[in-house]
Amino acid sequence: MINGKKIIVVLPAYNAEMTLEQTYQEIPFDIVDEVVLVDDKSRDRTAELAHRIGIKHIVIHDRNKGYGGNQKSCYNKALELGGDIVIMLHPDYQYTPRLIHSMAFLIANGVYPVVLGSRILGNGALKGGMPWIKYVANRFLTLIQNLLVGQKLSEYHTGYRAFSREVLEKVNYNANSDNFVFDNQMLSQIIYAGFPIAEITCPTKYFKEASSINLRNSTVYAFGVLKTSMVHFLNRMGILKSAMYH
Repeated sequence: MINGKKIIVVLPAYNAEMTLEQTYQEIPFDIVDEVVLVDDKSRDRTAELAHRIGIKHIVIHDRNKGYGGNQKSCYNKALELGGDIVIMLHPDYQYTPRLIHSMAFLIANGVYPVVLGSRILGNGALKGGMPWIKYVANRFLTLIQNLLVGQKLSEYHTGYRAFSREVLEKVNYNANSDNFVFDNQMLSQIIYAGFPIAEITCPTKYFKEASSINLRNSTVYAFGVLKTSMVHFLNRMGILKSAMYH
């Protein structure tokens, strides 16, 4: 805990057997109270390994629900366990668990209710091996999003995120997509609700075992991002009134 705030790390897992233990061992348990792993019907022994290394709270989907569906289970379980600060950490070891302290303290001390680990600040993405095509797409989409939603974030596509309980209870994330665009929809809801967002520089790693989405899913994701941003803009202008924001 920090300042009496219960801290829960959630791990949305899919075929994470090769990297889960390394990720778990670097979680700072001097402040982290609980770890939740949601296994999205992996084809490997992710759930079995999670039990073996001592993760107490394991949710196993009976069918693959997608990245967004996995996160819904993560956050629902964390709230059920009484989490005051919930940090999503990918178990593929692409993001370092060593930033958990910094992210948690910003929320626990009431500085920000949302903290993102940005791969773009400090050129962390390119240094970590992000392919140029993904980097260019990230920058283009982020530019369009900032213009449409009225923000100034360095990126909207990081999977390293920390939230206060108030944020998770306020935004209707369960109404969002079960696919990869869930991340963008949730940030759109957070921005629309008026919650300020902090970003910290986050080194990242790209390697064979790290999760990635293929070209087809990347293209679907990009169009989903643009649609989400346009819907946000139209709601902000009072032209639409979408249920996801109310």
